[in-house]
Amino acid sequence: MLLLGLTGSIATGKSTVSSILSSPPYSLPIIDADILARKVVEPGTPGYRKIVSHFLPTTPDLLLKDGEYDANKYPPTHGAPLNRPALGRRVFGDSEERKRDRALLNGIVHPAVRWEMYKRLLICYLRGNWAVVLDIPLLFESGLDKICGMVMVVGVKDPEMQIQRLRARDPHLSDEEARDRVSSQGDVRTKARRAEFMGSEGGRGVVVWNDGGKDDLERELQSVMQEVRRGSPRWWAWLLMFPPLAGLVGVWNYWRGLAISRRWRDNELKERAKL
Repeated sequence: MLLLGLTGSIATGKSTVSSILSSPPYSLPIIDADILARKVVEPGTPGYRKIVSHFLPTTPDLLLKDGEYDANKYPPTHGAPLNRPALGRRVFGDSEERKRDRALLNGIVHPAVRWEMYKRLLICYLRGNWAVVLDIPLLFESGLDKICGMVMVVGVKDPEMQIQRLRARDPHLSDEEARDRVSSQGDVRTKARRAEFMGSEGGRGVVVWNDGGKDDLERELQSVMQEVRRGSPRWWAWLLMFPPLAGLVGVWNYWRGLAISRRWRDNELKERAKL
């Protein structure tokens, strides 16, 4: 089973690509890290309790107030849902304090998300799926690119397009807040260069450029998916239904991904040294 790591940055069109891949003619199962991230911090979960314990004393509007949510969905003993915009304002930004808060929040959410992700991967494997999409905004930052047989980055060449799309989608955000959110996920053009490097090193990376309309995106994705299929045909996925072989290939893929990641870092250091 091919693990197709889908990443990008906020407002680059990653969710649109994910939606297309989940529909015919691709019909691939999607494991969405954002959806899992919401699930693991629902009221009553360990993640929710840790976030409330740390942030509530200094963030008075951390929880939604009565009337701002459907109380029938949440038992009173579990508490009110998180006010996600308030939590976002607390952790997004470039100050040292916000970076520390963001790191702490990620330390709570990411391990829980990984556990949920692995459970869903096992289900997809047992069902005999040819491929499964791991939709993860911070794929490289979390190190999960190393377990993927292929990484797909959805990018735009003009960063201002991200700001425009984000503010059109979330009009409540100020220009500064939008830029903070975009910068918090890193420069998508760097992620695209990394995917191109992975493709040149071992056929493990592709880029879907999304600077036009949806029709342009669909054509670009169709071309990219043909390349993905050539690198991982269905007959190979059927062979991997044999567990010992799947285990060996998984270990090989991980070490291969680790080696490519090291070469990428070395290459970046050399490029910076030239400046």
